[in-house]
Order: sequence, then structure tokens, then C-alpha cells
Amino acid sequence: MANLVKLVVSNYNDILEFTKDPQVDSWFLMGSPFPVLVILSLYLLFVLKIGPKMMEKKPPFTLTKTLILYNAFQVVFSVWLCSLALDHDALKYILSNNCSNKSRLDASLQTMLSTGAWWYFFAKVIELLDTIFFVLRKKQNQVTFLHVYHHSITCLFSWCYLKFMPGQQGLVIGFLNSSVHIVMYTYYLIAALGPQYRKYLWWKKYMTWMQLIQFGMMLTYLMTILAMDCAMSKGLTYFFVTNVIIFIYLFSDFYRKAYRKKEA
Repeated sequence: MANLVKLVVSNYNDILEFTKDPQVDSWFLMGSPFPVLVILSLYLLFVLKIGPKMMEKKPPFTLTKTLILYNAFQVVFSVWLCSLALDHDALKYILSNNCSNKSRLDASLQTMLSTGAWWYFFAKVIELLDTIFFVLRKKQNQVTFLHVYHHSITCLFSWCYLKFMPGQQGLVIGFLNSSVHIVMYTYYLIAALGPQYRKYLWWKKYMTWMQLIQFGMMLTYLMTILAMDCAMSKGLTYFFVTNVIIFIYLFSDFYRKAYRKKEA
């Protein structure tokens, strides 16, 4: 960890010069870390303390229509985010980029990548509602460390990524994550439609498989970048690798506890 911090600090100026998009500073929520830190602080305070205490003596909210609209929106939004990553110019750059080429990105491509990264960050802010809905429906058993950590760290790091070093790694990571979210929110949408649709939800445990496969693909991609010594921020890549490994452990542990013990 000490070596990782030293690596990031020693190359900080070079990283910013190579990747930082100056126009990002003027975008909504991007001027300073204060807004996103306030959002996350309020989120954690509500889902861990205020919300459960508030709902302690109240009946759970059903939120049926809200959940249907929310999950339908998330499916469409995730499809749209994937379409941004599949843009012809972005794909052409990713597929043809030479790892040893240290030239700056074309201005229009940099703007496109930064814009996509902002919308991805915005998606992570909206996804904090997942936990809030759990609390309001008195599903506190689903407010696990995995769930809260996953939502908090992806929101915070998405901001940091866009603000400081929006490298092309994020395009691949964002595409894989948004693809899985299409399936995940489709599941939640069907579940929100009512008990009569539960017979169509037999594939619940395979969502965890998909997430683990997603993380495996991410890790393979990131390790390839490091092995080929690509001209991308190594600090960013190492951070991605660290979190992917953490997610693999947490999601594997969740799957083992939720499904393996039942099968045994």
C-alpha cells in the first residue's frame, strides 16, 4: 500500500497533465468534493442510523409504483450508458490504441469520454436510492456491508475518476458494469410488478454469477494493461484492481452464504 501511494504521488502531475479534462470543473457536482461528500454522508447517516430508527415503529412503505418506475428508468438508463461506450469513435480508439503511445486524446474524444463518465457518476448517485428504498420498506437485512460499501465506493470513486484521471480504463469498466445493471434492474422491475411474477425470477442466483464474471473480466483487462505497461495511469489501474479484488471476495462470500449453505 505504501508503494502504491508513493507511485501515485510521485507521478501525480504527469497523470493530471495526460488525462485531466479541465472543462469538468464547471460541471454539476464537479467543482469541489464537498457536494458528493455531503451526499454520501447523508446517505450513510440515513441508511445506517436515521432511517432504521424512523421506521422502527412504522409500517413499511410498499412503494410499488415508485419501484416500477425507478427500476424501469434504471434499465433504460443502463442501456443508454452502454450505447455511449459502444459509440463508434470510442470503440475505434479503444481497439486501435497502442499501449506505448503517449499522445494526448483528441479533444472531441476526450469530451465524449468525460461526458460519458459524468453520466456514469450521476448513475451511481441515483443508485443510492436502492438502499433508501430498502430502509423505507423495512428490508434492513438487505442493507449489508457489501451493499453499502459497493454503492458508496462506486459513487465516490466515479467522482474522483472523472475529476482527476479519466483514463480509458473507465470506458471498459463502465460498459461491463452497466451491462450487468441492465439484467439486475430488469430482475428488480419484474419483482416490483407483484407476487404473480415471481415464477419468472428463478434466475436470481445467476445474477451473482454474472457479477463475478464481470469482475473477472475487469481483473483480466486491468492485469493485461499492467503486463503490457500501457501508457495509462498506473495509480488508477491499481485502484481499480484493488477494488475489483475486494468485490470478488465480497460477492463470492455473499454467494457462498446465500446459496451454497442452502444447497448443502
